[in-house]
Amino acid sequence: MTLPTRVQAHKLSPNASLCVPGFNLIGADSPAVEAMTDFTRVNAVTITTEDPVSEANTRMISRGVRLLMVLDGQEQLAGLITARDILGEKPLQIARSRSCRHDELTVGDLMTPIATIDTLYLGEILNARVADVLGALKSLGRQHILIEDTDPATSQPRVRGLFSATHIGRLLGVPVLGFDLPRTFAEIEAALAE
Repeated sequence: MTLPTRVQAHKLSPNASLCVPGFNLIGADSPAVEAMTDFTRVNAVTITTEDPVSEANTRMISRGVRLLMVLDGQEQLAGLITARDILGEKPLQIARSRSCRHDELTVGDLMTPIATIDTLYLGEILNARVADVLGALKSLGRQHILIEDTDPATSQPRVRGLFSATHIGRLLGVPVLGFDLPRTFAEIEAALAE
């Protein structure tokens, strides 16, 4: 393979430094879409309803996410599962109520079904700011919210992407960890105010 004549390889300069991304890549008034995880650009991380809860946790850790899209046996969207669903009290309560062991629970046992998931419409968020999305997350008491649009090929609704408080925090340079939502939102709001 030959490179085009206009492109030429060079030796790296001896005084070259590593480019480090800056903080505050977004602000309160930045367009909300700048903080959206867009599934037309990034693959959604999925799991099936029949997978064990331990597999969901492993997949979240290995992919660096805190939410998985859950598919049923026909590869249709059935719901979602978050790190909070897996690591919180929910698995213990369900296992106790069913008189089973924690390791017998499946993703389908803990997921949030599609019928109960809140979304924002892409058309509405195209004119929204990051602060508006954060306000929606805060008012719902959620760490994530899905974005819905219409598939141009089928004219059917589809999940286009999502907003994550953790991702917004990363873009702001604010470490956002754990399940303490009031503290998480306070940290992000403080960074937005700077």
